[in-house]
Amino acid sequence: MMTSRDSTRLNIAGQAAEWFVANREGTNPAQRATFAAWLKSSPMHVEEYLGIALLARDLRAAADPEISLEALLAQARTSHEADVPRIGSDRFAQRQGSAPWRFAAAAAATLAAIAVAALWWRSDRVVTTHYTTRHGERITERLADDSPLPLDTDTSVTVRYSRAQRLVEIERGQVLFDVAHEPGRAFRVIAGSAEVVAVGTRCDVYLQHDSTLVTVLAGQVTVGLAPSEPGAAAGRTVPVRAGQQIRVAPGDLPAQAESAQMERNTAWLRRQIVFEQEPLGAVAAEFSRYSATPIEIETPSLRALVISGTFSADDTESFVAFLRSLEGVRVEVTASRIRVSRM
Repeated sequence: MMTSRDSTRLNIAGQAAEWFVANREGTNPAQRATFAAWLKSSPMHVEEYLGIALLARDLRAAADPEISLEALLAQARTSHEADVPRIGSDRFAQRQGSAPWRFAAAAAATLAAIAVAALWWRSDRVVTTHYTTRHGERITERLADDSPLPLDTDTSVTVRYSRAQRLVEIERGQVLFDVAHEPGRAFRVIAGSAEVVAVGTRCDVYLQHDSTLVTVLAGQVTVGLAPSEPGAAAGRTVPVRAGQQIRVAPGDLPAQAESAQMERNTAWLRRQIVFEQEPLGAVAAEFSRYSATPIEIETPSLRALVISGTFSADDTESFVAFLRSLEGVRVEVTASRIRVSRM
């Protein structure tokens, strides 16, 4: 059975093979810039590209004996990008009379890959990327290791990848993590009062206004208080396994996880809102995350009314119709808001 890690490797290997062929045939400046960005985005990209080059047995045949690897590395450390020999440059094209041109591009690309690999692993370079979604928007981004990163509406996260760490900070919103298994480089998520540590898992993290909800779909994570929280120094963590969830509030880490409301917690992936025996005020707030028109429950007793249902997150009109079906409830829809109160 192919794991998500194997699938990721296979996907990257395919990309590496395509780049290897492109570099052998010759690339233009825009393509070279794209290739450099792809190569530098993950050590896994470097590993797979070098693997393709070695399998093709072009490394020794294509290497230019007049350009040493040590010299290239030294130049890469000290020179501006424009000074470093580029794929297809005159410096590499000079030897086309003694070696086929198709090997010159491969030689330059392979040497560049080795240089990037050495520079990457000899430093603790941190690659920082920021992802956001607008109100009502849901998208899927790709992390540096090519794993998917679905983001719910009104979500903002900062991702920091380096040789030593994979760290994600959630500023607001909800994210699903499909974590690639790397025992030597744990995956950490900081969300409000919670810190989540995972090594090969699938989990949902939802930063709400008063707490952080962590739901594990596959594998296992450990959850503790975020480093900034009082009591975090004690180092206590709680294991959360597949099918479980835990809610962490400021300074409050539960003793153990509980059974997860899987359908509800992951409904956003299907662009749905699912609620079962929940107060109307909380349901309306959830709908307001997606709706262009905020829903306000004005009567306190009505906010506490317990209801159940399943709705499309994009279908506010159906929810309004549901509210109007409740006995003794008045719904007023204006251009700027939806007001709900007792008659």
